[in-house]
Amino acid sequence: MDQSVRDLSTGVWPAGLTRVPYWVYRDPEVARDEQARVFEGPAWHYLCLEIDVPDIGDYRATTMGTMPVVVSRAEDGEIAAFENRCAHRGALICLDDAGKGKDFHCVYHAWRYDLRGNLKSVAFRHGVNGKGGMPDDFKMEAHGPRKLRVTVESGLVFGTLSDDAPAFEDYVGPEIMTRLRRVLHKKLEVIGRFTQPLPCNWKLYMENVRDTYHASLLHMFFTTFRITRLSQGGGVMVSENGIAHASTTLAAAKGPDDSYAGMRADNQGFQLTDPSFMTSVAEFNDDIQLQILSIFPGFVLQQIHNALAVRQIVPRGVDKMDLNWTYFGFADDTPELRAMRLKQCNLAGPAGFVSMEDGAVGGFVQRGIAAAEQENSVIEMGGAGSGTSETRATEASVRAFWKAWRAHMGL
Repeated sequence: MDQSVRDLSTGVWPAGLTRVPYWVYRDPEVARDEQARVFEGPAWHYLCLEIDVPDIGDYRATTMGTMPVVVSRAEDGEIAAFENRCAHRGALICLDDAGKGKDFHCVYHAWRYDLRGNLKSVAFRHGVNGKGGMPDDFKMEAHGPRKLRVTVESGLVFGTLSDDAPAFEDYVGPEIMTRLRRVLHKKLEVIGRFTQPLPCNWKLYMENVRDTYHASLLHMFFTTFRITRLSQGGGVMVSENGIAHASTTLAAAKGPDDSYAGMRADNQGFQLTDPSFMTSVAEFNDDIQLQILSIFPGFVLQQIHNALAVRQIVPRGVDKMDLNWTYFGFADDTPELRAMRLKQCNLAGPAGFVSMEDGAVGGFVQRGIAAAEQENSVIEMGGAGSGTSETRATEASVRAFWKAWRAHMGL
């Protein structure tokens, strides 16, 4: 990042990881630099599920920051990904969110690309009646969209433009990989998806995901119905490089009068009309009833009881973003378990009993810092470190996010 961006605030980023200047959420130069250094830099980005492109010719459109991307199942059966941009005049090559075909044609001038993004033909390349056309030395192999390195892990497709990005498992770290594979341990099946626009900078949402202690304060539903309280067991695991985190909540011990059937809020008078909403089964051979896992910069994996989802963060400007949700189950779900998952999907989403507040609070911050570019946020809960913690009363994983962000941004 050049000196002009560094000097937007006090001229020097505050020492350590416990202060973050508010201008990083508001300045267009920061957003442009993020696209180059983070989204097109040596980071791995979630693109889609492997089952989104099951057969040769299947494709799905996605994004990497602001860069549009096509993921396809190529002729040899491998998954390929490339920039969704025609090499001719820059139009989108693929206009649909998903589909199936033998190749891709740009609607503007009919340049044709194969399933790996290689340019295969150019309309009127040799002109008409011997006149016009492309120069004799025009070489199709010299023109085409940028190609991504692709890796598939546990049914997830990740991509990067960078040759310098480490192997995906090294990028994430072995401990978090274990947590990822814990949930994604068999064939997935999509049960719903949608896009949620949010009125905040993308980094505010990732901070929220990594903020492991706000849930007991912001989300009344969580504490009312004992999905997560800081008094329950659990903790937060953070990769050494700050790239990934996994926070967990263990199932609360139940006393003789603590069954889910009679759940009520503490001194609030709230109760569920349909108590079966909170019925759940242990399907991961442990006592973890809630796990939120993130991978820098924009991937989130959710397990809340039996409600499973992948979230993809998509920047849309300095003060807005999209959150792409994909709810999933497993191909071998029983009808009863599938019905349970679908019901519990109401926990998280734009109107979710829990994450409705998460969709609003980022906007509250964005509005609150409108005139505070010279000020800094305070991230001191749990100390100043960014490592694994046996408590969720910490902001260690938030500090770890900024550790990773600053490493990519050169700050």
